[in-house]
Amino acid sequence: MSAIQEIEQLERRRFDAQIVKDLPTLEEIFADDLIYTHSNGHQDDKTSYLASIESGQSRYDKVDIESLTVRTYNADHTAVVNGLIQIDLGPGADGQPSFTRIKYVVVYIKTDVKGWQLVLWHAQKQAA
Repeated sequence: MSAIQEIEQLERRRFDAQIVKDLPTLEEIFADDLIYTHSNGHQDDKTSYLASIESGQSRYDKVDIESLTVRTYNADHTAVVNGLIQIDLGPGADGQPSFTRIKYVVVYIKTDVKGWQLVLWHAQKQAA
């Protein structure tokens, strides 16, 4: 399997884990020095982001990938992902479904010890 295919699968696995709050999987995927910048500008590290998923503050009922482009560098030890996703955030305060579309950039680093790990997420909201 190519590095590009590995990262595409890892992105899908990560989104699935975020939906079901699979913290052990996310703990494995996220690097200890993760910087996670949300579409509203708020920034989390690994610990605070995992806590926000566990508490439900960061909620994902469904994630649909609209586009995903992976570019590899450094002899397939660095990968940059550009994606466009739609996130179902569940019912809003008015009880109606709530969605958001996000363009994002992710950087993965591959080490001999831990394999591929996500070190950077940066998101920007898009018009619906």
